[in-house]
Amino acid sequence: MDRPLTLFEKIWNRHVVTASADGESLLYVDRNLLHEGSFLAFDLLRHAGSRVRRPGGSLAFVDHFAPTRRVEGDRAAAIFDADGRHVIVELEKNAKAHGLEFFGLDDELQGIMHVVGPELGLVLPGLVITGNDSHTCTNGAFGALAFGIGQSEIKQVLETQTVWRSRPKTMRVRIDGGLPARVSSKDVALALIGRLGAGAGTGYVIEYAGSCVAAMSMEARMSLTNMAIEAGARAGLVGPDATTFDYLSRCARAPKGGDWHDALEAWKGLATEDGAGFDREVSLDVNTLAPMVTWGTSLDQADGIDGRIPQPADVDDPDKRAVLERSLAYMGLTPGAALQGIPIDRAFIGSCTNSRIEDLRAAADILRGRRVRVPTLISPGSMSVKRQAEAEALDGIFVSAGAEWGDASCSMCVGSNGDLVASGRRCASSSPRNFEGRQGIGARTHVMSPAMVAAAAVAGAIVDVRML
Repeated sequence: MDRPLTLFEKIWNRHVVTASADGESLLYVDRNLLHEGSFLAFDLLRHAGSRVRRPGGSLAFVDHFAPTRRVEGDRAAAIFDADGRHVIVELEKNAKAHGLEFFGLDDELQGIMHVVGPELGLVLPGLVITGNDSHTCTNGAFGALAFGIGQSEIKQVLETQTVWRSRPKTMRVRIDGGLPARVSSKDVALALIGRLGAGAGTGYVIEYAGSCVAAMSMEARMSLTNMAIEAGARAGLVGPDATTFDYLSRCARAPKGGDWHDALEAWKGLATEDGAGFDREVSLDVNTLAPMVTWGTSLDQADGIDGRIPQPADVDDPDKRAVLERSLAYMGLTPGAALQGIPIDRAFIGSCTNSRIEDLRAAADILRGRRVRVPTLISPGSMSVKRQAEAEALDGIFVSAGAEWGDASCSMCVGSNGDLVASGRRCASSSPRNFEGRQGIGARTHVMSPAMVAAAAVAGAIVDVRML
């Protein structure tokens, strides 16, 4: 094509196998990531009498039901219910039956699939990556087109290494400026969703660009693209650059030797070209951005820490007013009250959004020499991250502060493994979602950065981390 192309267009065009009359494209899939919830796809495959077409193209991870605790050193013994044990066993059986690499409870590389894939170098620029989880979009931080798919589509990928997809529109979000102290990419993501709305990205692939993104580490970029789905987008992308290449050069499974040099040359050609067109352009200046906190049951119900709970009476639209009233009733909050000072009952640092070593370091900076006032659980994103944190003595800081230091798991983000927030209790959480019942029936979730969670745990209330 003669016109300048975007990163998305380059990846999409190279992966189209064929197109249908109704405009859908059959895409070749380079990597397919699976967790315990994939059992239905394997059942469909078995009932169809089919086999996995390319076993090396799919990998299986125990993460949603993985215990954060152990019983006398045994993780399996800590699985809290029969259903959890069943899906873990089924995933291992399916992986072995079809020759898939399996990251089980006792694997030294076990962890959340959106953490383990990137840290091993299984996620590379220019790839198409699917997974049976909406946060597969995390992998877009590397310049890969990554998106979650349903069980019937997982079955199709297992069977054919392809998936049908309609071509999305493109949105470029330009983020410029320097992040103030104690403000992170999690705050940027929340600010964007708060400004645009939780459904603003519906039908789009978002490419994040600008000076702020260029200055972000890969961990920070992964937190940003992880939350593209929370804006309704199909995927999030960051153009691969020197930061990407430096990160990948240290990954065990990334290309080596001559293959590395060949791959690097190919990756350098993926960047969006000058003059390439997008269907929508958005900009955000972060120079004065404050740490963000959600107050409602949708991520666009968020504000800077110095904000206040909105007044339903100030909303003219009756439907929007009703949504606001429902959120405040569920969250047990008073209109007009300040965000600072809202008491919390629990604190959680972890999830596929904020469980990498950089996140744990940020939390440790706040917890060092202090004590938490509420039960606080810290779950690393992978056992590799756990070992690195322990090598840096971060675990000692957490334990000395009175926090619980767990194993790698999705944990209290969704509570599949039994790490739940009790009904009516309020949790400061670094997870990516805050809808009703996300952390347990009746649980009240306030989403924020790891540093903000640590500050809330110390204060026993939502506070401005910058004041510590």
